[in-house]
Formats: sequence, C-alpha cells, structure tokens
Amino acid sequence: MGDGDFGDNLAGGVRRAVELADTTGADGMTALAGAFLDDVGGTSGPLFGLLFQHLASAVPSGDGAPDRAALATATAEGLAAVQRVGGAVVGDCTLIDALVPAAEALAAAADTEAPLTEAAQAAVRGALATASLRPRRGRASYVGDHAIGVPDPGALAAALLYVALADVHEPATATRLPAPGYITLH
Repeated sequence: MGDGDFGDNLAGGVRRAVELADTTGADGMTALAGAFLDDVGGTSGPLFGLLFQHLASAVPSGDGAPDRAALATATAEGLAAVQRVGGAVVGDCTLIDALVPAAEALAAAADTEAPLTEAAQAAVRGALATASLRPRRGRASYVGDHAIGVPDPGALAAALLYVALADVHEPATATRLPAPGYITLH
C-alpha cells in the first residue's frame, strides 16, 4: 500500500523506542511516543507518536493494569489528536477505522473484566473491515482501487497495538484474540 515502507518505518520506530527505554529509563509507551514523534518519518510516525503520547498517561510502566477510565480517556484524546492532525474519519481507510471502535469499546466497557480485550476485538474488526474500502486519505489513497481487498496497514498497526496491550495487561482474556499473524495475513 502507498509507499510500501510502512512496516519498515514501524519496526524502526519500535527499535528506536527500545533504545530510548534502555538508555533513558523511560517506560515503554513514553519511549514509543518519543521515538515516533522524533525519529519516524512520513505521516504515520507523528500520528502514532501522538497516540502513544496520550496512552503513556494511562498505561502503567509496571505490572499493574491500566485504569479503564484513564485508558478510555487517553484513547479518545489520542484519537482526537490524530484526527485533528491527519484529518481522517471512519471510512477513509486509515488507522482511524481501528481507533474509533477501540475508543468506543473502552468508553462502553464500564464494568467489564476485560476492557482491553474488548477494545482489541473492536479494533481488529475495524482494521479488517478496511479491506472493503477505497482509501480516501493517507498513502494508500495513492493506489486507489488497487487497495481494495487489502486491510489498511495503519489500521492493522493500531489493532495490533491494542492486541499487545491486552496480551500484556489481560493475559487470561487476551487468549480470545486472534494471533497477530492471523490479523496481518488478511
């Protein structure tokens, strides 16, 4: 899709975040925010950096699970920041198509035992549904109808983020989620 370098940029950003965490002692989400905002090029680097920056306020660096209300707020604020900068809405075939369902699931998960797992399930459904969309924003929009049938890479990355958060903070319920390899094969 688009430039074809999204996966490389994403992997490079994660590697840089690991370096930052190792050298500065920053927690994982804060390191991700710094790496993506400062070191990952293209449009997706800063957009994911904004999301990570907001999530850093809600995701604890230790073993504790994030507070559901704080996580819902951080996701909603991250979503708003990404939309403000990127201009995309649901249906544009972007990471927004996965973030909106994740944010909605977290906001609705008042008394659930597994809010992250539910958010991840919603994000995965949203990401996979982008395969039926003609991209209107982002790099995938450059290839037009050739993108139909392939899920948006940014939406898949956003879904995988919530899958990873569920796997770390809700391991007992995260087993209900599809394996990352299954998600990315579509």
